[in-house]
Amino acid sequence: MHPVSFPLHSPRLRRSALALALLSAFSAACADEASTGLDTVVVTATRTEQSEASTLSALTVIDRADIERLQPQSLQDLLRGTPGLSIANNGGPGKNTSLFLRGSEAGHVLVLIDGVKIGSATAGVPAIQDIPVDQIERIEIVRGPFSSLYGSEAIGGVIQIFTRRAQGAFEPNFSIGVGSYNEVRADAGVAGKGEQGWYSAQLAHENTTGINACRGQASPGAGCFTDEPDHDGYRTNSLSLQGGYRFNSAWEADAHVLRTDAHSEYDGSYANQADDEQHVAGARVRYRPTDKLTLTFNAGQSADLSENFKDGVYAGTFNTHRDLGSLQGDIGVGGGLFTLGYDWQRDRVGGDTEYAISRRIDDAVFGQWQQNFGTQSLQASARHDDNSQFGGKTTGSLLWGWDFSNTLRFTASTGTAYKAPTFNDLYYPYYGNPDLRPENSRSFELGLRGTPAWGKWSLHAFENRVDDLIAYDAALFAPGNIARARIRGVEAVAGFTLADWDWAATATWLDPRNQSDDANHGNQLPRRARDSVRLDADRRFGRLSAGASVYAANQRFDDVGNTRRLGGYALTDLRVAYAVSADWKLQLSANNVFDRRYETAAFYNQPGRNFMLTASWRPAGAR
Repeated sequence: MHPVSFPLHSPRLRRSALALALLSAFSAACADEASTGLDTVVVTATRTEQSEASTLSALTVIDRADIERLQPQSLQDLLRGTPGLSIANNGGPGKNTSLFLRGSEAGHVLVLIDGVKIGSATAGVPAIQDIPVDQIERIEIVRGPFSSLYGSEAIGGVIQIFTRRAQGAFEPNFSIGVGSYNEVRADAGVAGKGEQGWYSAQLAHENTTGINACRGQASPGAGCFTDEPDHDGYRTNSLSLQGGYRFNSAWEADAHVLRTDAHSEYDGSYANQADDEQHVAGARVRYRPTDKLTLTFNAGQSADLSENFKDGVYAGTFNTHRDLGSLQGDIGVGGGLFTLGYDWQRDRVGGDTEYAISRRIDDAVFGQWQQNFGTQSLQASARHDDNSQFGGKTTGSLLWGWDFSNTLRFTASTGTAYKAPTFNDLYYPYYGNPDLRPENSRSFELGLRGTPAWGKWSLHAFENRVDDLIAYDAALFAPGNIARARIRGVEAVAGFTLADWDWAATATWLDPRNQSDDANHGNQLPRRARDSVRLDADRRFGRLSAGASVYAANQRFDDVGNTRRLGGYALTDLRVAYAVSADWKLQLSANNVFDRRYETAAFYNQPGRNFMLTASWRPAGAR
């Protein structure tokens, strides 16, 4: 075991802590009363329903009101500035996008849609660039190790996306928008709920000519290995359906479907066009005979399908399917809550690439205990996975909270997590290594959270050590478990009202270090910014609302050798909205208003100054 320590002597850390302290003191002295909104019900942190205020994990919730206020153009725009999150994008709308949560690898974050695990079993990452924000009702982001509840991938944390759902008896909606790069967006839907049933249906469309995704390749191992100075367009259509019914006080059932079809153009020597499909479907039956017992059965499937072309000529197909099932029992005993469950997962690979093994099954059992002891809270969980490819894996976590007062909570946690090798890692022809072991992590975290009258704030410090990272081993001419990493970080969040403006601020300091015994020892892990901040300000003026967001990140590197430096950058976005009537609203967003040129992946361009004008309709009675 490595000792856990935090670099409290670091000048950067001292400056971050000082800045947060000054911000909190200033806000407390000057702010008006603000609603904390901490009574929101969340499920991702424990796989059970609990209030946001009672969670022991570092948590961020983005709801539909936030989405409509911020007017993001994509999911990556919406997530930008989330504490602990770095994003790398390969050339604008619809291009490959990677998420690095708390400095871990892109494949170390688990993504769920309505409780169904998504992602490619070959590439090992989800295609989040193809999930339209118009289909999203809410996002819950929990940071830290969660393999003890969810299994593989949850080293950096879990992001769960909930699709649009009914809030009232009958809710039709429609919007259409036009913007820069010949962009056209439209969505329409209807939702409703009664005493026993509910339903929702939403269609969305987006089409843009895009930007020139890549400016070529200047050195080996970076860029797109070709020079194609053209506009790389993107088009997507999506449909989400869901419905449910409560048969009586004990039984209820629901089902949901999300399908996205996307066409993306990009720059590449082997392929430069892709037709991608994502399917997510799930069903749930819940039996709750008493307040002390709930049994839940879930079944679902996700698919990641991709056909690639070079100038319109077929180049290859990669298809992966994931079948899922779970049975979970929640039992109230002695004022606490015990959870026992079984998860089953089958991954299948298809296409025109022959893998030595094209399917695998994972069986898992897990348990969790949640208990309050006066002003203290405890959450303990453990899980054992039995995978047909690499055998068994056991993980666990322990979280503790202490309420110093009604407005101040201290938390401490520790946990282990893992990431299973992908099919490409194991079996890709002339590359894979079937002897690979899972990647492993162990982490420790301290947190402090306050909910004073003026708003809310939180501070979390963590260290995560990841061993057996999978990287190319020149001695084997194949991937191997040869790398290690040590990641330290501090995340700060504050929200308050000042001078009739609603303010939200986040700041992240990361020290993601390569600890491998090679020439890269001590280097910064690639594509993670060490420091990043975001500040949002919004205000209403009768029918008019206005807001601004500023996001800044310092330099990062694009390679493990830290030879390709990506400069720091700052982005400023402006937005206004006007309620033309009780039913109609106009919105205008201006993004990257200072036209900054920047890259989050070497040689891949990002959009310059751009605009979007949207008209939306929703009957006043449906709000």
